Amino acid sequence: MTARETDNPSLPARPTELSPVPQHQTLEWHEGDMPYSAEFGDHFYCREDGRLECQHVFLGGNVVIARWQDSTDFTIGELGFGTGLNFCETWRQWKREGRDGQRLHFISFERFPMQATDIARALSRWPEINEERAALCALWPEQPTADVCLDFGDGVQLRVVIGPADARLGSMAEVFDAWYLDGFSPVRNPDLWSQDLMQSVFDRTRPGGTFATYAAAGFVRRNLQAAGFAVERRKGYGAKREMLSGTKPSA
Repeated sequence: MTARETDNPSLPARPTELSPVPQHQTLEWHEGDMPYSAEFGDHFYCREDGRLECQHVFLGGNVVIARWQDSTDFTIGELGFGTGLNFCETWRQWKREGRDGQRLHFISFERFPMQATDIARALSRWPEINEERAALCALWPEQPTADVCLDFGDGVQLRVVIGPADARLGSMAEVFDAWYLDGFSPVRNPDLWSQDLMQSVFDRTRPGGTFATYAAAGFVRRNLQAAGFAVERRKGYGAKREMLSGTKPSA
C-alpha cells in the first residue's frame, strides 16, 4: 500500500531510523511503524488506516467477497506488493468468507521487495492480521532476490514477482479475475500507471474481470479506458474524494 494523492508532500518528514532494501531503495520510519520510501517520496499506505482502505478500495472495489462464492479458483493480481498489507487482509477475509475446496492465487509484482523484519514492523499496527503477518514473515526469504512463491495451505498461494512489472507481466500466461492497482502515487511513480502496462493488465484479465485503485488521476483513468476497461469513479476512502474501479467487458 502507498500514501494517497491527498497526502500533503510538504509535511515534514519524521524519520527515526533507516534500513536498506534490495535494489537500493531506502526506508524511513515515521511514527514508529509507518514505512516511507525515500526514493519515491511516498508512504506505503494511507495515514488514516491502510487496512480499512484495503477493504474499501480493493476488496470492495472489486466486489471480491461476493464473487468468491461462485468460484472454485480465484486469481488476484496486484501492482505493488509493498508491505504485504493487501495480501494479509485479503487472506484474512478469505478465511472468513471462503469455502472448503476453494483456491486463492495472489500474484503481486514488486520491484523493491522489503525484508521480513520490515514487513513485520510495518504490519504490527494491525492486530487484526497478526496471524497472517506471522505466517508471511515466517516464510519470507531474508533477502528476496528472485520470485517468492509461498504456499500457506488451505488453497492459498502467494507469488511475488520481483522486478519491473512492465517487463514481467507481458510474458506471463496467467489470467486474472481481479486487480489491485496499488503502486506509489501516479505523480511519483508514473511508470507503474503507463498505457502499456495498463494494456498488459487488461489483456491478462478474464472477461468480466475487474480492477480497483485508490488513484483517480486523469491520465490513469484515460489509460485504463484506452486499454479497454469500462471505468467508473467511486467514492474514495477517508479524505480521498474519488477512486476508480472498472470491468473488462464480457464480449
